Amino acid sequence: MKVTYIYTALVTKGGADRVITNKANWLAEHGYDVMIVTDTQMGRAPVYPLSDKVKLHDLAIDFSLEYGHSLLVRAWWYFKLMHKYRMKLTELLVNRKSDVVITTLGRDLDFVTQIKDGSVKIGESHIARYFSRNFHLLEQKGGINKIIAKIWRHKQERDVSRLDALVLLTKEDANSWEGVTKTFVIPNPTPFYPKESSTCESHKAICVGRLNEQKGYEYLIDAWAIVSKRYPDWILNAYGSGEIKEDLQSRIDERGISEKLILNEPTSQIIEKYLESSLYIMSSRYEGFPMVLLEAMSCGLPCVSFNCPNGAKDLIENGKNGFLVDYLNVNELAEAICLLIDKESLRRQFGQKAKEDVQKYLPDSIMMLWVGLFESICKKNK
Repeated sequence: MKVTYIYTALVTKGGADRVITNKANWLAEHGYDVMIVTDTQMGRAPVYPLSDKVKLHDLAIDFSLEYGHSLLVRAWWYFKLMHKYRMKLTELLVNRKSDVVITTLGRDLDFVTQIKDGSVKIGESHIARYFSRNFHLLEQKGGINKIIAKIWRHKQERDVSRLDALVLLTKEDANSWEGVTKTFVIPNPTPFYPKESSTCESHKAICVGRLNEQKGYEYLIDAWAIVSKRYPDWILNAYGSGEIKEDLQSRIDERGISEKLILNEPTSQIIEKYLESSLYIMSSRYEGFPMVLLEAMSCGLPCVSFNCPNGAKDLIENGKNGFLVDYLNVNELAEAICLLIDKESLRRQFGQKAKEDVQKYLPDSIMMLWVGLFESICKKNK
């Protein structure tokens, strides 16, 4: 069976890049003919190791050319680049004759269902519907931006309705798409499951993720400022990079915890960082399916998180393997952290339960759900 993924570029140390790479590798190693088609890889090496059995084909469309111009000039560049993209992708798919083409709801969603290549078209979303493509940020600006966001949301819904299936990461998100197209829930597999587990004895907490609006780091900083007053010997290490790093560092400095909360660059040794920590904290405004929780729990860490949309409640069983606290409630977040800091035995108990609970997300189990979906839809299509 030929499976083709369409994705913008494998250049970001983030959840989607890792998940797509791991799924493609698994399929290729199990006899599937797999290709990942990117539009702006531009000669850069994939950020995560890609199997030699996976074909990587870059269309080399430099979409950065559309930025830095007036609205009119930017629109001209957009349509010019999209026309080029459509022509190149259409030619590739028609020649490849895939059985399954998977879109991650990017630019190609505008036209991919119109390409007559004989394939089944499946969408997979790595972010919850409301937060897709940052439409919510446009809406928050109000005025003309809100109207533009409404138009784009309508367009996305129309394009999704033409897919043969849409795969979501959580039941909560699947419910939001009800009535648009046929939906399936397949969570992401854990990227690793080390034999070792954290001892939960160190005085270190950890959080991982891009430094942006989504991850809610300002709430994390405020919560840790409360924690640090009660437990000054504890350190919180954050690993990530992003556009608001300077703002976050200023907030840390203002709270007087620059030696207690450290913003570290992303690391390729993240498993080791999880294992040397004693608890994981997530302060996100929203998620698609929080891979960081899955990773941390795979390393035997108890987790504390806002009960945010979407996914945290799918992984954390409150009071059993971690704590879920009220959405964006800084004081509750701080209290839950303090409770785990205060009780080492509870940390170990939660961490052990967390590691057991995420076994159902091991790659073989999750990928068999994808295999079943491919086979059933292709059979129906024929």
